[in-house]
Amino acid sequence: MIKLALSLSLALLLNATYISCATNNAVDSHLSSKDLQRLQKVFADGIASNDLQSIFYSSLNVEPTSDLERTNVCQRLFKVHAASKLKDYEKDYYLVGAARTLKCTEKLPQEILSNIYNIPMPITSTQEIFYRITAHKYLGVQIDETTLKKLVKNLEGVLMKEDSLTSLGYAFNVASELSPESEFVTERIEDAMVQADEVDGKMLQFEGGLSVTSLIITGAFKISSDFSKPPPVDAQQAYKFANYFLSRRSVQTPKGAHILIEALKSLSSMTPQLAPICIQLIGNGQLQADSPRLAIAIVDLLGKPLKEAPLNIFGKVLLRKEGATLAQKVQFAPKSSDKTTFAADLSPYKPTRGLYAIEIEVNSKYSQKLNFKVLGKVKVQQLELGIGESDASSSIKKQIVAYPKTLTEKLAADHTQRVLLKVLLIEEGTTDKPITVHQAFVRFYNKQEDLEVIYVAEQDSSKVYKFDMDVGARAGDFKYKSGLYEMVLIVGDASLSNSFEWHVANLDLDFPHNVKAAIKKQPIRSVLPEIIHQFRAPENRPPRLVSDIFTGLCLTPLVILFIVWHKLGINVSNFTIAPSTIGFHIGFGGILVLFTVFWLRLNMFQTLRLLLPIATFTFLCGNRLLRRLYGQRSAKASNAGALATS
Repeated sequence: MIKLALSLSLALLLNATYISCATNNAVDSHLSSKDLQRLQKVFADGIASNDLQSIFYSSLNVEPTSDLERTNVCQRLFKVHAASKLKDYEKDYYLVGAARTLKCTEKLPQEILSNIYNIPMPITSTQEIFYRITAHKYLGVQIDETTLKKLVKNLEGVLMKEDSLTSLGYAFNVASELSPESEFVTERIEDAMVQADEVDGKMLQFEGGLSVTSLIITGAFKISSDFSKPPPVDAQQAYKFANYFLSRRSVQTPKGAHILIEALKSLSSMTPQLAPICIQLIGNGQLQADSPRLAIAIVDLLGKPLKEAPLNIFGKVLLRKEGATLAQKVQFAPKSSDKTTFAADLSPYKPTRGLYAIEIEVNSKYSQKLNFKVLGKVKVQQLELGIGESDASSSIKKQIVAYPKTLTEKLAADHTQRVLLKVLLIEEGTTDKPITVHQAFVRFYNKQEDLEVIYVAEQDSSKVYKFDMDVGARAGDFKYKSGLYEMVLIVGDASLSNSFEWHVANLDLDFPHNVKAAIKKQPIRSVLPEIIHQFRAPENRPPRLVSDIFTGLCLTPLVILFIVWHKLGINVSNFTIAPSTIGFHIGFGGILVLFTVFWLRLNMFQTLRLLLPIATFTFLCGNRLLRRLYGQRSAKASNAGALATS
């Protein structure tokens, strides 16, 4: 029983793995010809610059157009090398690499060759190992076996101390250049891949951006290939890395452009079962209803045909709004003259005007969902135009106008009448089925006055578009300018292939003259009257007698206090000439004076700033005074008790 359960679990796992592999997502873009042209411009600017690194990376992608230009670039190369602030091993690497690629005739100085040949031991970074080994490779110099073994051990020691992403990336790129003994570096590929950060579930990247991500991916693919190891990423990881690199196609530096192309080449070099591919629509995704032929492009990440031409390409067509299936297993056939273009004829399925989606599968390994629309054609079945009195009870004489002709008779309407238009729009190829469009307007245009007025035609319950204009009520829209107007019907929709403007008739509109004469033209941009700010007038103060009475009432408690002291008598026998007593009374008096000044002149913040030190001083003196009074009272009570006892 346990064996059966294990077998079923293994079968389900294998089936899930197969399904996952069978539905790898395809990317929706690639490095287009426009992108490549822009990157070539970046390389052209780089090779003409005075930056050593830019010249090196540009020389790997473009060639000078003439021998004279090549000579100028080579001469400039040695000058910028001498002025470069980079480390010696790095700028020597750029110099040797660019000189070899450009086929410069100038001899390298002996000092530079000595720096390259004399490899110091030990080297403290994988970056330096990479630059020194690659510089020897550019020069065509073979490193002796003893030095190679030392470099392998050096590389192993560096990775034990420094295993950052950048360090691992350079180790991947240089390991296969050393010796078979450096195969141990392949064991660190998984350590690097698990550090990739996922973005929105669609992209993978390493911390450090494009340079670090490209360094690791290109190095991992190189070392895996050289040591016959499996690909460093699976199909889904390759898809997400491809999305990240394609999102960085707008790089502006020669180094960024070069490493971007190299990374995409590495991903495209995977086996056909794993390499990311691009499936996208050709054109704007708009098909004609009478000839709905859908064309797609299937290319690699660089826009080139796949290594193995896809054989089985099928699509499932869905109505995007309803979600219903229109067609299953729609087969795409290759175009004989182009290995990247495939097309399917949707005519047998008779798609009508609307929005659609197609789910495409290529070789049962890749899938992509694309949106497209089928355009219909609108047809004017009938248009009626009439002019009648504004009184709704009166009949309106209607005339029928055939599309696309203009009514030969000139119509006239004054401010007591109204203009009525009715039009029924149907979809061509259907059985007189009315349709609804996004735009249905009626436009009036006066050539003499260069005046244009546009109204919306509304659709009623019977799907007929109606326009009813009371000439007198709408006179303001026309600025009361009578005259001959062209009446144009405008019909438009994003799902129509034959949107149109139809000059239906000419109307002579007459607006009331007295209203027109009353209208005064105002300059569009005239000086406005100056706005003078006015403060609110202060409220009237009360009479002097009222203010004096109020002040007297406020002083009443103080007067009462002095009267009560006079009646009771003031006990000054306990007043002693002591610092605490004098300080307390001075502080208390200072507080009263401060409050008086606050009432007359100061604000709250100024008062609080002055009150803090005075109140602190008064508190300390008062505390000292109260303790002394309490001590005196306790002493008197003790003496009185002793006398009573004796």
